[in-house]
Amino acid sequence: MEFLLKESIIEERTITQLQESMEKGELTSKELVMYYLYKIAKYDQDGPRINSVLEINPDAIFIAEGLDHERKMKGSRGVLHGIPILLKDNIETKDNMHTSAGTLALEQYVGKKDAFLVERLRQAGAVILGKANMTELANGMSSKMWAGYSSRGGQVVNPYGSEFFVGGSSTGSAAAVASNFTAAAIGTETDGSILSPAVQHSVVGIKPTTGLISRTGIIPFTYSQDTAGPMVRTVEDAAILLGMLTGVDSEDPATYKSEGMFNGDYTHFLDEQGLKGTRIGVFTQVTEDSFMPGEYDEALFQQAIQIMQSAGAKMIVDIDLPSLHREWSWSVNYYELKHSLENFLNHLPAHFPVHSIRELIEFNRESPERTLKYGQDKLEIRGELTNTLRESNYLLAKLEDLYYAREKGIDEAIETYQLDAILFPAYVGSTICAKAGYPSIALPAGYMENGRPFGITLASGAFTEGTLIKLGYAFEKAGGFRRRPLFS
Repeated sequence: MEFLLKESIIEERTITQLQESMEKGELTSKELVMYYLYKIAKYDQDGPRINSVLEINPDAIFIAEGLDHERKMKGSRGVLHGIPILLKDNIETKDNMHTSAGTLALEQYVGKKDAFLVERLRQAGAVILGKANMTELANGMSSKMWAGYSSRGGQVVNPYGSEFFVGGSSTGSAAAVASNFTAAAIGTETDGSILSPAVQHSVVGIKPTTGLISRTGIIPFTYSQDTAGPMVRTVEDAAILLGMLTGVDSEDPATYKSEGMFNGDYTHFLDEQGLKGTRIGVFTQVTEDSFMPGEYDEALFQQAIQIMQSAGAKMIVDIDLPSLHREWSWSVNYYELKHSLENFLNHLPAHFPVHSIRELIEFNRESPERTLKYGQDKLEIRGELTNTLRESNYLLAKLEDLYYAREKGIDEAIETYQLDAILFPAYVGSTICAKAGYPSIALPAGYMENGRPFGITLASGAFTEGTLIKLGYAFEKAGGFRRRPLFS
């Protein structure tokens, strides 16, 4: 298998480096796809059994061959030409793959058309390699369900150590990227679902401003907060992929406000001196409840602060962000999941076994040994809700979320301290950013003594992805933390 001889020009390589190798004739897209399929077979589905990949695109090799031929005949479409990408299993594709959000009731569902972001990726020449495993229904199934578990796909394992937390719900996307099973992946986030697994797997994840990337063709969970985003090994790759995913979509009203605000190319924000002269607010008011056991490392967080300071940033330590730890109402998440998931199920083809949340609950009860390992208490709560989007609790919670997350949250902190961004340990700021609809970037920031990855997140106001990429890139270059799992 000659493609195995290409390991040195594939492992840990950036999208740009892979593209350069293909342009020079050192590598083909077909060889790249075959290499990743080999790694998935050997390490994801065997060996340590990371279990990050839920389904492989049976046409991936054919697509890669076609793109190799196109390169010879017409030239490259651009930086994503022939680059394999995994999609989280709640992102629809109209091909020979299924989209199930990890639930067995949807294991035979095939999308009616490509999601808007998938159309963008195919137009750019990317190879959709497969679907990544995820926490079932984006953690909308059970309060007892372990992150990264789905009844359809089983449990995702952290490649840095099977005992380490994996985060969710875009768990498979993060684990596959960390393990070099793909060049890049797309995750989705409602609250922490990109940031948390990115931190746990020492990869870069961007949770963009809600509306920067179209939600069309993504199984919905919370209208107000859902967004897709890139999960990659470097900030450069994040900048490349993010630019390819943006655009106004006539079918998604949330994207209308992005017109004139998005960039088709975020790579011009890549600046090794990007921290110089900036003001970063450091949020230190964390409690034990902010983290999973063993997730926080004070020394590594202080090291990250020192690196930014040495790179020229003025660090405003211990900023006040009182709304971060307020007792948030979760009515928006509960009511919108009920409404959005119910609408999705209602539009499934007539032959499908479920067309409502109540039918989904009954379907699971019929085969509890396969579907209810952790129960379905969250789903059952949603199933009992009625008149969901006119309820007083929902409407008031929606207004309060926006007010306390934006005006009395991130916006106020940025204005008060004149900040370019706010620094959080791990993914502490995920909820306030999710409720505000504001962007965050997760970055590798070292490893604990036991080998467990540690990460940080930077957050700022609406449509400041370029700023976050600039800051993240400078930090990445100054720190150089990323290392691949030992087995790979």
